[in-house]
Amino acid sequence: MVAFVVLLLCSNLIGASKVCSLFGVNFGGTLIFFPITYLFGDILTEVYGYHRSRKVVWAGFLALGFASAFSWLIIALPPAASWDRQRELTLIFGQTPRLVIASLFAYFIGEFANSFIMAKLKIFTGGKWLWTRIFGSTIVGEAIDSILFYPIAFYGNWPTELLIQVLTASYLFKVIWEILMTPLTYRVVNFLKRAENEDYFDYHTDFSPFSLKT
Repeated sequence: MVAFVVLLLCSNLIGASKVCSLFGVNFGGTLIFFPITYLFGDILTEVYGYHRSRKVVWAGFLALGFASAFSWLIIALPPAASWDRQRELTLIFGQTPRLVIASLFAYFIGEFANSFIMAKLKIFTGGKWLWTRIFGSTIVGEAIDSILFYPIAFYGNWPTELLIQVLTASYLFKVIWEILMTPLTYRVVNFLKRAENEDYFDYHTDFSPFSLKT
């Protein structure tokens, strides 16, 4: 959970608003960190179940809100007369309310969709064919996250063509990355199932994101 939250904070505080370009392809800087959170989400749901993954998603959501609130507070505090780095600090950590809302909303919906599909497909397949759950949950979860985040955060500020390019490239990269990481996901899942003696099926789970029940 700690690693999940750290990666989530890095993806939002460091790379969310930067457009990078490699080999003529434009993509969001958040791609360096964010896809790994979906790998963690898949592993958590597969081994421990949706009910525990839900707690981790909420921990990430609250951490994002906390970090955004304190970023705003530190920037809003009056700087000392002898300190002349306010502009640089604001440029780096001055998240706009629009960016914060986009990030929180897209993360919340995308992560819960990912965990929900992962848990339901595990029941449907009887715990077989893990790759179907990894691919299916990622394709849907990452699509929801990308489609919600980029337009909410940047529509009207970025040219529409650039927005579509970054959204499309970001989504494809996330899905391809998850597919390439599937062998590692298998290794980690199998290790944890043996070490923890855990392989949870959400037969009786309340799938509401807001439920505190197991």
